[in-house]
Amino acid sequence: MNSSGLQLRLKEFAYCVVNVCEQLPQKKVAAVIEHRVLRSSFSDAANYRTSSKAISRKAFVVKLSIPFEEIDESLFWLEAINELQLHPAKKMTSIIQETTDLASILASSRKTAKAKPTIKS
Repeated sequence: MNSSGLQLRLKEFAYCVVNVCEQLPQKKVAAVIEHRVLRSSFSDAANYRTSSKAISRKAFVVKLSIPFEEIDESLFWLEAINELQLHPAKKMTSIIQETTDLASILASSRKTAKAKPTIKS
């Protein structure tokens, strides 16, 4: 998957999280989780976009760590929604799987970028 494809996929993921949050019950715990999962899901999309504009491979690797951490946090909050039964489990399965897939892609991208030899001029 290329950079622009991943940017789009991360943005679409954030929009899916909005849909989940809009259907959460009016409970204190749901409000806390809603705030955190919205922040982390949009943050991973925005930070990946920033990392793709890095001026060097080293900067890219460093910046790529941020969206990876944010997508992992999103996964935590989505799992909490599921485990606390704040949203129908049937609907949570696909978004949790997408979050896991995105985390794997980001981890793999970071590992690949880190492993490439630096060309010195």
